[in-house]
Amino acid sequence: MSEQLTIGELAERTGIAASALRYWEELGLLPAPARVSGRRRYPPTAVGLVAVVVALQNVGFTLREVKAFLASRPPPGDARREMYRRKLTELDQRIAQAQAARTAIAHGLACPHEDISECPNFTTGAAALLAGSSLQEAHDAAHDAADDEAHPH
Repeated sequence: MSEQLTIGELAERTGIAASALRYWEELGLLPAPARVSGRRRYPPTAVGLVAVVVALQNVGFTLREVKAFLASRPPPGDARREMYRRKLTELDQRIAQAQAARTAIAHGLACPHEDISECPNFTTGAAALLAGSSLQEAHDAAHDAADDEAHPH
């Protein structure tokens, strides 16, 4: 029989807190381990499974998504690719939102108005946000309005 790991040993080998490992077990990300004298005993393969969970989390998958991924492990090629496509689309949206936020902050830094509420770009953008626009759409609306003021037709 191969060496079994206690939860403390698994935590030490993976760098994941024992409390997190117990939580992952509750969620079904880790299979319930064998118990010896009431103590959890994980197979050495649990280290690899923890690595998969950590890797998927680090690229943006939620624990719910990780669970779905692991539930169909190994997922058929098409299912796996679809999960990756959905996550790429989500990440692209988050990147676009972060870039729009960065642009807005950079504009705020360069804004000559001491009171941001006096800045026409800010007020136009804020109104667009309240109307349901995305941050990028609000930014575009603010700059379209500024361009119209600078260059009347």
